Amino acid sequence: MADLWQVTLVSPPYEAWTYERPSFFPDLSAGQRVIIPFGKSHRVGIVVGPADQAPDGVEVKPMIWPLERTKLLSDEYVDMAVNLAARQMVNVGRILEIALPRGLRTAAVTFRVDKHMSNRKLPGSIRPTDLGRLDEADTLALMELWLAGRMRVRVNAKREAEERFVSLESDPPWAVRPNAKRQLRLLEYLLENGPQSMYSLRYALGDWTAAAVAKLEGVSIVRTGELTADSLAEVDEGGSVKPCGDECEYTLTDEQQVAMCAMTSTMENGGGPHLVHGVTGSGKTVLYLEMARKCLENGRSVMLLAPEVALACQLYRTVKERFPAAQTYFYHGYQSPKKRERTFKGLSIEAGPVIVIGTRSSLFLPVPSLGMVVLDEEHDESYKQEERLAYHAKEVAWFRAGLSKALLLLGSATPDVKTFHAAKQGLIAMSALKERVGDSILPGVELVDITDMKGGSKLLAPATEEAISETVKGGGQVIVMLNRRGYAPLMYCLDCTETVRCPECEVGMTYHKGRQRVVCHYCGLTYSYPLTCKKCGGSSFVPMGEGTERLEEVLQEQLPEGTKVLRLDRDATRRQERMEEILGAFGRKEAQVLVGTQMISKGHHFPDVTLVVVADGDLGLNLPDYRSTERTFQLLVQVAGRAGRGDNPGKVLIQTRNPGHPIWTEIVAGDYAGFFDREISRRSMFKYPPFSRMALVRISFPVQYQDGPASVSLFAQVLHEYGRKLGIDVLGPAPAPLSMLRGRKRFNCLLKSDDWAKVRTLYGHMASVNPDQKSVRTSLDLDPLTTL
Repeated sequence: MADLWQVTLVSPPYEAWTYERPSFFPDLSAGQRVIIPFGKSHRVGIVVGPADQAPDGVEVKPMIWPLERTKLLSDEYVDMAVNLAARQMVNVGRILEIALPRGLRTAAVTFRVDKHMSNRKLPGSIRPTDLGRLDEADTLALMELWLAGRMRVRVNAKREAEERFVSLESDPPWAVRPNAKRQLRLLEYLLENGPQSMYSLRYALGDWTAAAVAKLEGVSIVRTGELTADSLAEVDEGGSVKPCGDECEYTLTDEQQVAMCAMTSTMENGGGPHLVHGVTGSGKTVLYLEMARKCLENGRSVMLLAPEVALACQLYRTVKERFPAAQTYFYHGYQSPKKRERTFKGLSIEAGPVIVIGTRSSLFLPVPSLGMVVLDEEHDESYKQEERLAYHAKEVAWFRAGLSKALLLLGSATPDVKTFHAAKQGLIAMSALKERVGDSILPGVELVDITDMKGGSKLLAPATEEAISETVKGGGQVIVMLNRRGYAPLMYCLDCTETVRCPECEVGMTYHKGRQRVVCHYCGLTYSYPLTCKKCGGSSFVPMGEGTERLEEVLQEQLPEGTKVLRLDRDATRRQERMEEILGAFGRKEAQVLVGTQMISKGHHFPDVTLVVVADGDLGLNLPDYRSTERTFQLLVQVAGRAGRGDNPGKVLIQTRNPGHPIWTEIVAGDYAGFFDREISRRSMFKYPPFSRMALVRISFPVQYQDGPASVSLFAQVLHEYGRKLGIDVLGPAPAPLSMLRGRKRFNCLLKSDDWAKVRTLYGHMASVNPDQKSVRTSLDLDPLTTL
């Protein structure tokens, strides 16, 4: 009887197929990576488990060759992928594609053979296509060399070259001829999307990218090779490192001692989630490190996650200082595929306890003997992936911790409302840190009413400008947050009174003065500036509103001579090392003012910052999204926490045009409990999470697709009729707030239920009636963070 196994593809179509284990193969088990035949090509597959029998009418083919001598993934890891796939209603291969670095998903490999170890004449280099043509004796001889470690796998040179990353070496404007359109297009793409592999550039832009990269590298505008974030993590830039003081000689406060006892109890009683609700500056990182020490002493591994790479770098440096002898791994999306592949494979064969530091993608690493997972700033939206496959890192962490009976620490000064509600209901443990560590105290928060500042070009009130000037003169530092990048969010045509809008997304395009471009922040479309109006042909434009670039310019002009203003936003930090340079310079007091978007609110520690200004506190408060109030509260409390972290008291000024909104009372008082009580009452009334299981069905089709509206009508009929039978509240479909994006019309449909299984059943029924899956795209986002 044939030895049959289920093997899932880790590339499209991601399906699981039945294959036969050849007689010369070593023992197989779930989690093994193998090369399999698929159609006329070869693919990489992951063994999911044994198969009882072959499907009727299907020819079962034998596997070709294993890609490791020991399996890559543990049984627990395969269980995680299977369960996550079931939750997301996708094939297991789709989950594994996201989890595995690209080098572990390609079948474009060559086997290097130490043929001198065999008494047979064997080639020194063998491709997968050649393996199936060998006779039985040669195959057995090769397998003997493979098992002895005398046959190695290497990615083909061409594919290896495609794994090289291309990143910007300099900021715009670039010394490129105006008619070098392909080079400019490549540079704009890198500026908007960050470092990219050669493969990604070729896929997104075309085969011409290799020649353009070579020319730009020759004049030092771009560079290729490994990225620099790892080396930056090793270097103390003098900025926001050591957020909790000298970690090695730290004495826990009474509050921290109580929290440690509670967390230790959770860990020793089978693990599970534990919320650390601590005000900004209360020493949550110290608790993470103390618990990490306990795990390592017990022979168990630790995962420490931060929402962004800059914070992960900071955390990595702190861990290296605290645990210099520990086996540590640093992992994030800015690393090259080759580097991530080495980390993944290294962890798959690790036996002893390790510490992994990184961003959300680190959760898919095969960490041995997992004892604790930490999600610092657990409320942060960066833990949710929206593109490719919508998933939340918190759910993956919850599942992994459950499988390993590990402690899951969720830390935040402003926890996710659902997390805090679960803690209040006694579903998860919670520890509170209400006081800052040391002599620093929470800053005073004041509102600045800018209701009367309508129609003007100024964004900062006179009282705000005076406070900034006085702080700088007194030797303090200032952080000014405006959560809107660019120079101006709109460009107004004086001839026809129209604003410049993106033809692909129907939204206003933002003017970036430094780049001399108007840019759509949703699809990345750019126009050179000056430009002519698409409607009237005029060329007289006025920038309307302010972004961080303009605010930086205004402050630099207004403040005393010699004052230096830095800017921290996505435009200023396209190169990862530039972010560290800015944070380091501000930390060393080389600049007095730091202007930025929400990036400056996250975990940075600057003891000399005594004033924080929020230029437009109303931004995002009234978006058509049930989480808009929560998001605003979290952002403003977090940025307020950057003030007064040293010996001098801090002050926070929040400008608002709606001073009567109840949220300001809670923000001024730092009253999370009051905010939570009001927010949870509103959600209970309208059956929003956590009082329902809410999902968002997204529907889109090309704007020129004539049958699109009929498809939406068909979906609406199915959703409402079948939804009533399942007891699901169906709202929509209706045009999304961003009704067009990248040339596609978009519709949203909200589903509210008491059971996720019902939601998946309804979505599966709807997707089955899709009349044209190539043109009409549908997706299911469980527990969406945004409904835009």
